[in-house]
Amino acid sequence: VQLQAFGGGLVQAGGSLRLSCAASGSGISSYDMGWYRQAPGKQRELVASTTSGGITNYAASVTGRFTISRDSAGLTVYLQMSRLEPDDTAVYYCNAVHSLFTSLKYWGQGTQVTVSS
Repeated sequence: VQLQAFGGGLVQAGGSLRLSCAASGSGISSYDMGWYRQAPGKQRELVASTTSGGITNYAASVTGRFTISRDSAGLTVYLQMSRLEPDDTAVYYCNAVHSLFTSLKYWGQGTQVTVSS
């Protein structure tokens, strides 16, 4: 499984960005997928996730502002980020974990999101 993330950039506070994660490989639709982020000097944290069955979960800090979605083929996962805040500045990573065999876990390369105040 390979994951490639797109869509980061520089945006002013209050603005929006959409991140995309394109997945390739066998059985992608069987993977739960998520977005994590890591700010300088901080640990990587879960931002949002979606199971292979479509159940979503969000960090409290982004609930109501971010939306995770997945295309019908399950090959691309999006993170729509609205009302961005400077604290959202981080490198964002996409992640895929097999829904049954959780040892099968993959990471994409990060994409930088910078929110200016």
